[in-house]
Amino acid sequence: MLEWPIKREISLEDLQSANQTLISCGARINEVNAVRRAFSAVKGGALARRARHAQMITLIVSDTNRADEASVASGPTLSPPTGAPTAIDVIEHYKLEHVLPASIMKSVQHTSPAAGTPGSHHVLLGNWTAVEAAARKGVELGFTCITRDDICEQPIDEGCDLLLAGVQGEPNICEISGGEFSCPVRGDGRGGRNLETVLRCAMKLDSQGPHTVVLSAGTDGVDGNSPCAGAIADETTIERARRYGLDPEHFLARSDSYAFFDQLDQLILTGPTGTNVRDLRIVLKSI
Repeated sequence: MLEWPIKREISLEDLQSANQTLISCGARINEVNAVRRAFSAVKGGALARRARHAQMITLIVSDTNRADEASVASGPTLSPPTGAPTAIDVIEHYKLEHVLPASIMKSVQHTSPAAGTPGSHHVLLGNWTAVEAAARKGVELGFTCITRDDICEQPIDEGCDLLLAGVQGEPNICEISGGEFSCPVRGDGRGGRNLETVLRCAMKLDSQGPHTVVLSAGTDGVDGNSPCAGAIADETTIERARRYGLDPEHFLARSDSYAFFDQLDQLILTGPTGTNVRDLRIVLKSI
């Protein structure tokens, strides 16, 4: 939402194309931001450096990991984090050299190391705020709650396996995690990583007992290119889908998990919440 390209030849269309490529290639947020900073005149602390005589304090609602505040909005007033990947390494890893616009690639290839950034910052809210609030509510409802900081940014299929493995053999348990799974877009459907997380979990739970419910939703109320926050499913979801003639593999292959859950009336529709502290995932397993 905030950008000024580092070179005049980078057009608005180039920025839009580059951003769409980056967020759909499966890269983690710190990798996406490493590339964004390389073609920006305001990110990675560059905005603050343009006002170096000002006293600057940054207040942050964080949609990244703890201690990674420099990745929020690509850090217009904070220096890039120590140990951040280089833009060119990210591009080569995800094979984007011939996908990103030529003007973007030219800027990335001529990136100079960033100077220091003045000012201080304070984090007001983060993903942990949502996770901790959900845990308190789970305890209030009588569940044994566990929070899983280790389930955060895995590839989506691996993350789904971890979600379900964490409640095996445990009755009356509420497992809560946050972050953002990496989820490459493969088709032209509608949906995002939360909807796909729930679809993948439903497929793994198909007709298995005991009763297990999975919820995954974005705290901003919007998941990918869909109008919903996420979805909810249990071990009966796929069986119900088959009765309607729905093939979950077909929807998964097209990145069309929104259409799948829309037909089953299992979407979570909140509307935009006006804030964003990443995703929230909840797995409930009854006795």
